Amino acid sequence: MAFEIVSGTTRGLADTEAFVALLNRLHESFELPNGLPKHLTDEGRAFFGPRRELFVTRAPGRLDLMGGIADYSGSLVLELPTSAATHAALQLEDGGALTIVSLATDGRGAIASDSATAPRRYETRLAEFVRDGSPVAYEEARARFAADAENHWAAYVAGAFLVLMRERGFVFERGARLLVRSDVPEGKGVSSSAALEVAVMRAVAAAYKIELSPRETAFLCQRVENMVAGAPCGVMDQMTAACGEENRLLALLCQPCEVRGHVPLPPELSVWGVDSGVRHSVGGSDYGTVRTAAFMGYRVIADIAKLHAREGETEGRVKIEDTRWHGHLANVKPEEFEETYAPRLPREMSGAGFLARYRGITDAVTEVEPGRVYPVLAATRHPVCEHARVVEFSEILRDWRGLVQAERLGELMYESHASYSACGLGSAGTDEIVRLVREAGPARGLFGAKITGGGSGGTVAVLGRSDAGDEVAKVADKYATSAGVPPLVLGGSSPGACRFGHLVLK
Repeated sequence: MAFEIVSGTTRGLADTEAFVALLNRLHESFELPNGLPKHLTDEGRAFFGPRRELFVTRAPGRLDLMGGIADYSGSLVLELPTSAATHAALQLEDGGALTIVSLATDGRGAIASDSATAPRRYETRLAEFVRDGSPVAYEEARARFAADAENHWAAYVAGAFLVLMRERGFVFERGARLLVRSDVPEGKGVSSSAALEVAVMRAVAAAYKIELSPRETAFLCQRVENMVAGAPCGVMDQMTAACGEENRLLALLCQPCEVRGHVPLPPELSVWGVDSGVRHSVGGSDYGTVRTAAFMGYRVIADIAKLHAREGETEGRVKIEDTRWHGHLANVKPEEFEETYAPRLPREMSGAGFLARYRGITDAVTEVEPGRVYPVLAATRHPVCEHARVVEFSEILRDWRGLVQAERLGELMYESHASYSACGLGSAGTDEIVRLVREAGPARGLFGAKITGGGSGGTVAVLGRSDAGDEVAKVADKYATSAGVPPLVLGGSSPGACRFGHLVLK
């Protein structure tokens, strides 16, 4: 018996229609190839039970056009939700078991069968997140998932339950079965983790009747990534996955999370993502080092400005009374930074030397490691100047006067890319893609390019005329040939999870 949609709509999205069809194929047949039955059946029955409601949600990835890592310093960012998305299907069941299956696809809607993308299954009990009547500490859950490398992926899914317990005081009286499938490429810097978190959080909220605003959804999902999965990301990825609108740039002022509207892309322009083939990880050491260095720089600037600092609640943390910049480097004017603070900031500083003099930083999700050397000056300059670049970029788009302005947009992107590299977040692959775009130039309809998200590989955002898709493909093919990787171009856009809503199948 096939599932039918009894509430909600696919909104004409082909990937959602394909996901519903997949659910029905999996439900009606156990004879699946490549060993899938052990993941999708239980003792001779389908993974999802018949005649019970099934809640389906969808969340897109994001392409970071401008802003990137400056989000954690309070910058304005401009983010485009991608056409590629993650779907989640959740069914409640009696008892306290939580069973999660994750499927990857081959890019054409079929279940992928190679070993690198084989289905994954994780089982636990929701009672494992409770001790003596209270939710376990984040540190305990994070350590548990960190110690289980094979199942660490499940932290991004199961973490939603713990976060709702701790942040909303919700008591889960029933268990759940969750099936997730993602078309958002992993490790490409297009926020596959946020798409997963948001799709799952919205499915849990729908099934358990938990009211969550779009903004709260994003913050709770950031908690999943920071506190359970242990990756020190900002909130722009989750906000885009939750609140994005199709073909519009989410303008988000990260102080900490103020939506400044949705900026339409002019019809003459389009944005693409070109994959470098260099795996990106927001939890990687380069991102964490640069983020920590930026907060170290803020701490030094606060000291120069004679702002009062006191010990925080934990070692290595401080609290600063800052009515001037309100704790955000992005609020420091570039001219003031260069004239007053840059000359007094160390180019590099050891963690031990910093802690001995300044005691700690204000960031709650990174730590200063005594034995590490940090690029303080470049990491501090980046968000100060990036915020100014994003503001100008946004103002140009909001007062669009035609393609005569497009080259300036491209210049701002090239400046942003160079600033990433100065921080140590570049890569040979992304540099080469940017070089190829610059080489093609406006004569071929390509105006600018920059590394995206957390840097150190991943995807390059390319800005061009709306009819320049063939030129972008040529860049991707030329790069792929020289780098020895498959060409991958990401294009298109789709609505965020909260705009999509949810389906109820039965």
